[in-house]
Amino acid sequence: MTLPIRHRPGSLLERGFHWPESMAAEFEDLFDRMNRFMESASIAPAMTGATAWAPLADIHETDEAYHVECDVPGMRREDIDVEVGEHELCISGELKACEREGVVRRRGRPTGRFEYRTLLPTDVRAEDVTATLNEGVLTVTIPKAQVAKPRHIEIQG
Repeated sequence: MTLPIRHRPGSLLERGFHWPESMAAEFEDLFDRMNRFMESASIAPAMTGATAWAPLADIHETDEAYHVECDVPGMRREDIDVEVGEHELCISGELKACEREGVVRRRGRPTGRFEYRTLLPTDVRAEDVTATLNEGVLTVTIPKAQVAKPRHIEIQG
């Protein structure tokens, strides 16, 4: 089986491609998006760096907002980081393993660094995003931007 190759650092123009700058910028953006997609979809788990696991999450949409519900049982809000960037939501943190006596015979719950990423549509109000943690479920609410509605304009004399 062939695995996808991750895009190397450095712009296409720096590596000797002789394309117009706007075309190179579009390809750079495409490569960056594909890298983020592969990491979030766990297509290339060995390429994700220090991230050990991704929590389970549901995304649903209402007329007013997008809602992301992410399972982070046993986590404190201080140990979770929520960032909204350009067209992307990133939830990350670290779940520390409990110290126990004796020998661990079976480990089924994930521990260590985690990261959940998802792409956002362009019509959101990133400055109004809220996050709440309740009974091990992190809920991130991402309000939609108001769409300009057509209205009749009266022509003045």
